[in-house]
Amino acid sequence: MQWLIDGNNVFGSRPDGWWNNRGRAAAELAQRVAEWCITHDDQVVLVFDPPVEPATLMLAGGNLGIQAAPRRGRNAADDHLANLADAAVEGGQADITVVTSDKGLVQRLPASVTRMPVGRFRQLIGY
Repeated sequence: MQWLIDGNNVFGSRPDGWWNNRGRAAAELAQRVAEWCITHDDQVVLVFDPPVEPATLMLAGGNLGIQAAPRRGRNAADDHLANLADAAVEGGQADITVVTSDKGLVQRLPASVTRMPVGRFRQLIGY
């Protein structure tokens, strides 16, 4: 199974002050996802809008990849996630889950991709 996670959508889903320090919010989420990844062998890609702090990117390893969208601007991470999902489907990956509550992104995903709302994912990883 492959997981594609809309990082900004996950940390931005609760009004906990994340807007005061987006870098810290991304790092905290990445750390929690890294801890969750230790419990399974599924491939996980966590995507954030740029910029992403180097220390956050360094949390990647094993079955976890952490990426900054390749461009800045509106829907940058959404575009990257949609492209990753399309490529995975075209490459024959059968079991793909995209974690997002962004309705615009959900509508762009291939029909075969499973969608998991952010709230459910937060419960899954204890975040």
